Amino acid sequence: MDRMIYVGMAGAKMDMQRQDVLAHNLANVSTTGFRAELQAVRAVPVRGEGASARVYSLETTVGYDDAAGTISFTGRGLDVALQGKSWLSVQALDGTEAHTRFGALTVDSEGTRKTLNGFTVLGDGGPITVPPNAIPSIGADGTVTAKGANGNVTQIGKLKLVTPEEKLERGGDGLFRSLNGELPADPMARLQEGALEGSNVNPIETMVSMISAARHFEAQMRLMKTAEEDEQMAAKLLSNT
Repeated sequence: MDRMIYVGMAGAKMDMQRQDVLAHNLANVSTTGFRAELQAVRAVPVRGEGASARVYSLETTVGYDDAAGTISFTGRGLDVALQGKSWLSVQALDGTEAHTRFGALTVDSEGTRKTLNGFTVLGDGGPITVPPNAIPSIGADGTVTAKGANGNVTQIGKLKLVTPEEKLERGGDGLFRSLNGELPADPMARLQEGALEGSNVNPIETMVSMISAARHFEAQMRLMKTAEEDEQMAAKLLSNT
């Protein structure tokens, strides 16, 4: 009975954690540039005398799915879609450099270029400021130009685009960071103006996985219920002897 309880308990716990990951992915199915979180499970035997038959299932987050999302054309000059494995560098709220695929940009009242979710966009030399009454545009290599009222076009900066060699780490703020510190700008990185990259979450596949996890959780609960009934029956038989 004891082994059955451990199997059922560990399995039910893992199914609940799996549901959390799937629900988070499904909630971001329409989030621009979102990367689906991946999950893996590993078996860890319980150490100690008499516990060799007991095994815990532990969840490990193996990172994120780096497959590209669907590109949709918006026609908005401040929207950019990163190509390949490149990322846009932004300044997180704690002042550190972070990276995102969220390419919906805007210009605040002070002329600073930001993402629509409030993060300052970094250029090769820091934040990019757009002159008053100027119309900004972005080239395929991230070069930012501004057209003034007099019709003159001047370069005001270049978006810092990076292409990490290893996978980045997702933070609690939804931004991604390199474990090796700040990344150098990649002069070969490219983007597409007037377009946005959608989430790479497959809603149908995610829903099927959630149903599967729910059914598996119910099976684990039934297993624990059976163990409880077996224990009660054993106790009743022993009390009659």
